[in-house]
Amino acid sequence: MWKYANPTLFMGLAGRLLPWLAGATVLLFAAGLYGAAVAPDDYQQGATVKIMYIHVPCAWLAMAGWGAMSLSALGVLVWRHPLAEVAMKAAMPIGAAFTLLCLVTGSLWGQPMWGTWWVWDARLTSVLVLFLMYLALAALWHAIEDPGKAARISAVLVLVGAVNIPIIKFSVDWWNTLHQGASVFRIGGSTIYSWMMLWPLLDMALAFTLLFVTLHVMAMRNEILRRRIRTMRLMAAAGVTPAMTASLPAEA
Repeated sequence: MWKYANPTLFMGLAGRLLPWLAGATVLLFAAGLYGAAVAPDDYQQGATVKIMYIHVPCAWLAMAGWGAMSLSALGVLVWRHPLAEVAMKAAMPIGAAFTLLCLVTGSLWGQPMWGTWWVWDARLTSVLVLFLMYLALAALWHAIEDPGKAARISAVLVLVGAVNIPIIKFSVDWWNTLHQGASVFRIGGSTIYSWMMLWPLLDMALAFTLLFVTLHVMAMRNEILRRRIRTMRLMAAAGVTPAMTASLPAEA
């Protein structure tokens, strides 16, 4: 698979994969939404519990997005992977969007359960910090004109910020919080008592994950094209002939 680090080969592979990814995403969402609609209400929370079919996958992908950027950051700093910069930048707005959805749906779920839209709970606060880190990273990336320099500085900050991921994950275990602990993947088994509630949640988690992958691949393709256009403009300004741009790399 290392050969697909070549931007041209990656573009070809992405073009073939995207229709299948999009199709599988649509099918999984259709099945998951149907399962969520027919799933029974919770005996305590009633129909409000169905917010979890969106909130839980978004929370998972908020952290997974930063994890994906961390792997890309290692590629930038250690292996100088040709697509690492592209992958890290492309994952940033997608991860930020899922983090925002996590916060919004969490507030919608928490208001009828806790009687308030927001509390400075350890889990909520650490996720808010994650969202602010996404925004800060986006601001930093757009503040530096040179893409290579921006990628290297951003990669360092991504790796430093990765310390917040285990804090989010284990905050309910380390501190006394209002937020409930793990319900699905835990040593003692899932605490969701009904399979009719569990399988739509797993389905939606997979659907949202495929949505993330689909959007990430699309964003990477757009970023590669954007960098090629930038390179062509720089070469044109330097008086380089158009014929020399036939085999341009992803980065200027």
